[in-house]
Amino acid sequence: MTQIDQLNGVIAFLHSAEALSFTAAAAKLGITKSAVGKSVTKLEERLGIKLLHRSTRRLSLTPDGEAYYASVRHALGEIAAAETTLLSKSQVISGRLRIDAPAAFGRQILMPLLLDFSRAYTGLTLSLSFNDKIVDPVAEGVDLTIRFGETRDCTGLISKKLTEQPSVVVASSSYLAARGTPQSVADLQQHDCICGFGGNSASWRIKGSDGAAVRYLPPVSHQFGDGDAIVQAALAGLGLCQMPRSLVRAHLEKGTLTSVLEQVADVPVSVYAVWPVTRHLLPRVRTVVDFLAEKGRQGALD
Repeated sequence: MTQIDQLNGVIAFLHSAEALSFTAAAAKLGITKSAVGKSVTKLEERLGIKLLHRSTRRLSLTPDGEAYYASVRHALGEIAAAETTLLSKSQVISGRLRIDAPAAFGRQILMPLLLDFSRAYTGLTLSLSFNDKIVDPVAEGVDLTIRFGETRDCTGLISKKLTEQPSVVVASSSYLAARGTPQSVADLQQHDCICGFGGNSASWRIKGSDGAAVRYLPPVSHQFGDGDAIVQAALAGLGLCQMPRSLVRAHLEKGTLTSVLEQVADVPVSVYAVWPVTRHLLPRVRTVVDFLAEKGRQGALD
């Protein structure tokens, strides 16, 4: 049996299940009632389960048939939606666009760009959330997430690298004057370090002996829930922190923060756009990803 024959059996079953009648399914498909019945029977034989109860008066779905019908209807609905999107010539950028991003990066770097993007498409409405916890876009119903570093679990997700920027370890001049400037990673054991909570947020990325990036667990003195709070704590003289350079550039230029351990802490960190496979064909998602990728090439995300 060819794949086309198998698909014909699925479609014949779908129409039969919807109408609970081979006759009505045949009329909709433009074939004979006998052909519909045979096609469904072949499908049942291939699957090894009974999908429909037959009687002289009407059809009814078996429990397996009900489950299979729900799956088939959803799958064909996805195909129809994909075709509608691809065949649409207007490709109208409209609807609600739900984006989640790291707190500091989202507010400082991403939000001004997205506001410009939104002004260009009047039919678009934004729903932005900013937090430093990894959000599952599928479970949370988010169209697009922005993440630092590669995504480990990519099941059902698509990712695109937007840019790459160095990370830096910084501290305030008042802290360095009081505690001294660390000259090596080992010196950090004598310093106060500011980190996030759990996972990668509680560790830093430094260059190992071979120059490759490795994870390092500093002695944590203070922990805060997002990047903005971490930077503010460093400005207040509470210790050292590691952040992407884009989030502390203004403070470095003003001299309110100073970069240290540049020989080992200048480790590139990648910024990714991540979105569910089910959102890939939405024009608003594809357009904003292309927009952010172009901004990345221009250096606007650094």
